[in-house]
Amino acid sequence: MSTPYPFTAIVGQDDLRLGLLLNAVSPAVGGVLVRGEKGTAKSTAVRALAALMPEVSVVPGCRFSCDPGSPDPACPDGPHADAAGVSRAARTVELPVGASEDRLVGALDIERALSEGVKAFEPGLLADAHRGILYVDEVNLLHDHLVDLLLDAAAMGASYVEREGVSVRHAARFLLVGTMNPEEGELRPQLLDRFGLTVEVAASRDTDERVEVVRRRLAYDDDPEGFAARWAAEESALRERIATARALLPQVLLGDGVLRQIAATCAAFEVDGMRADIVMARTATALAAWAGREEVTADDVRQAALLALPHRRRRNPFDAPGLDEDKLDQTLDEAAGDQGRSDEGRNDDDPDPDGGGNDDGGGGGGVPPQADGDRTPSQGKAARTTRRPRLPRALPTRPGGPPGPSSSRWRPPSRSVRRCSACRGSVRGLPGGAPGPVPSTGVRPVRGGRRGR
Repeated sequence: MSTPYPFTAIVGQDDLRLGLLLNAVSPAVGGVLVRGEKGTAKSTAVRALAALMPEVSVVPGCRFSCDPGSPDPACPDGPHADAAGVSRAARTVELPVGASEDRLVGALDIERALSEGVKAFEPGLLADAHRGILYVDEVNLLHDHLVDLLLDAAAMGASYVEREGVSVRHAARFLLVGTMNPEEGELRPQLLDRFGLTVEVAASRDTDERVEVVRRRLAYDDDPEGFAARWAAEESALRERIATARALLPQVLLGDGVLRQIAATCAAFEVDGMRADIVMARTATALAAWAGREEVTADDVRQAALLALPHRRRRNPFDAPGLDEDKLDQTLDEAAGDQGRSDEGRNDDDPDPDGGGNDDGGGGGGVPPQADGDRTPSQGKAARTTRRPRLPRALPTRPGGPPGPSSSRWRPPSRSVRRCSACRGSVRGLPGGAPGPVPSTGVRPVRGGRRGR
């Protein structure tokens, strides 16, 4: 096995290294998608990460890398009761672009079916990558249905296989890393959203930095083992820091104020769904653990947004990648200010900011304050305003109707007179104001009020 290039010997590419290390600290972040031009150490960094991952304890002979401390009860090679574990290095499994579906998820073991007459399952690359790293180079060139299977397994932590009457479910928890060159095509937004983080990489334009990259690469090609030995101390220190951050991760506190900043940021950049909020929370927690802190800060939220939101936000085809950092800072400041005001209102327990309610100020109704000797007994209590109930006014009744208090007020309805606008004549109405029939005069109305024949 060839000696991998040391992770700590990579020059620059801070965002790329940070994204990979955060997934090593917390695999629940959901993997990382590395986007950039060719020749920018994408594949080199992914392969070098495996040497920093802690060793895993597995059940001997289990093809699905079960943990002897908590074996998978549905493991096809199980059960593993009281099995002694053996330690091995974390694997890096590469998925080639031309892989088939059976190679990815597994297939029926034809050899055992022909020789023994039994239906046995042959595990695929998802089983090999369990508790390790699954690396997909040029993920944008992979068939869409393979990408769907891959991302579903990464999200659920298990793989379900239905093949020729064989139904198998096995654990598949791995660190997913995909690389792509945007010049060769983009991924669908639905697939982009399934990657936890995204990183944009580009070649450095600094002359000194480019010279150092060439110098280190030539030294590695001449003597890989000697070059790795010179970086062994840095590799060991980084490996210990990853283990320390993993142990600290469950103790990190994610406060309500930080959650409000995360939600406000996702809403401000109009991301779809709630996956972005969850990934940002997990990333901010991993950042705090990586820094050795037990509480998430606003700086962690800002850095998490720069890694988790660029591939999820809505943008036009010609918009530049990344986030508007000025808008991000403004959103975080506004969310922090809203949280501060809500905390002040919650801590204010006195409903009367001017003092107690036993002062001698004026009461309701505009009564001025008076001395105790001038106060009447009726003024000792709050003034009450009572209104005399008003009786409903009876309607007038016709003669001969039932007698009432207002029957003497009855007046016969007047005979209303209406003017006809056409003939300027009078039309007598019926009692009550209802118009009566208009007598025919044989005259047609004309404009200007003149009668025609």
